[in-house]
Amino acid sequence: MLKEEPQDVFLNYALAVEFVGEGKYEEAEKQYLKTLELNKEYLPCYYQLGQAAEKLKKEKEALEYYKRGADLAKKQNNNKALNELNEAIWLLED
Repeated sequence: MLKEEPQDVFLNYALAVEFVGEGKYEEAEKQYLKTLELNKEYLPCYYQLGQAAEKLKKEKEALEYYKRGADLAKKQNNNKALNELNEAIWLLED
């Protein structure tokens, strides 16, 4: 499906999720970044990108992804996502 619709945000995101499920965190990180290139306001991507970065021991990058996501969650008035992102930030900064 992605070959037929390479610009589809959800399909790109779903592929990244599949990579995570297979333990392919580098590929997942690249795919999440591609998803954000297509739509920088796709909020679910920031938390998942941070998680992938943490698996790759890239704590600084993970923290940045979480913070960018938190800013977007505030903008979108999405309190559930904001709470999840803030908890991830808190855990990394602790």
